[in-house]
Amino acid sequence: MKILILPDREAAVAACVDLIAQTLTATPDAVLGLATGGTMEPVYAGLLARARAGEVTLNRMTSFNLDEYVGLPPGHPQSYHTYMRERLFGPLGLDPARTHLPRGDASDPIAEAVRYDTAIVAAGGIDLQLLGIGGNGHIGFNEPSSSLASPTRVKTLTRATRAANARFFGPDETVPQFAITMGIATILRSRHAVLLATGGPKAAAVAAMAEGPLSARCPASALQMHPKATIVLDAEAAADLELRQYYETVHPQGQEVSLD
Repeated sequence: MKILILPDREAAVAACVDLIAQTLTATPDAVLGLATGGTMEPVYAGLLARARAGEVTLNRMTSFNLDEYVGLPPGHPQSYHTYMRERLFGPLGLDPARTHLPRGDASDPIAEAVRYDTAIVAAGGIDLQLLGIGGNGHIGFNEPSSSLASPTRVKTLTRATRAANARFFGPDETVPQFAITMGIATILRSRHAVLLATGGPKAAAVAAMAEGPLSARCPASALQMHPKATIVLDAEAAADLELRQYYETVHPQGQEVSLD
């Protein structure tokens, strides 16, 4: 697990955008696993800016999003289909056939989860999986107690997760109780996992993920088993790391150090 600690949120976001851009430059037809939520908004803004500047192209990549709320159709204002369409896919005019999300309004959500997992495998697997982390250590919607060997499936959301996401819904709307999410095993099959965490409220979860025991109590701790996981943090999110001095010795200011 590579841990990069940047001075502030803006630098951490820029480092995350760099990693994605590097993947697309090396492999324009890469398969990306994408995430949503407030942490990812500046990441997509950064990718959009670079694409408009001609520094990176996304029109050949294929994407699979981590999750979608059960019960929400793609056109619902709070669906992740809408989130991605407004922040990245629409502004870049990406081919809808290349951008995939689970169908939250599927008549059989369990069958839809199986179909989605199969589609990822059929696409050749995910080259770079972008992740955030919840305050309780979840990745995707893999809540605490999730099997570390889980495929894409339907998960019941905790009260804490629903409360954290309530800000994206109107005062008269109810946050869905269930979601279709890539499983932890699906995430671990990615060739490169990049997790971005910023802000003090994520510090405890980050420490549990990187330095705590491998445990379903903190689903993100499964990334300790990933052969190529890069954790991008700002100083606040890194505040609880006991081995922080070592991480900063290996990657000062979040940069690579030559062996020469």
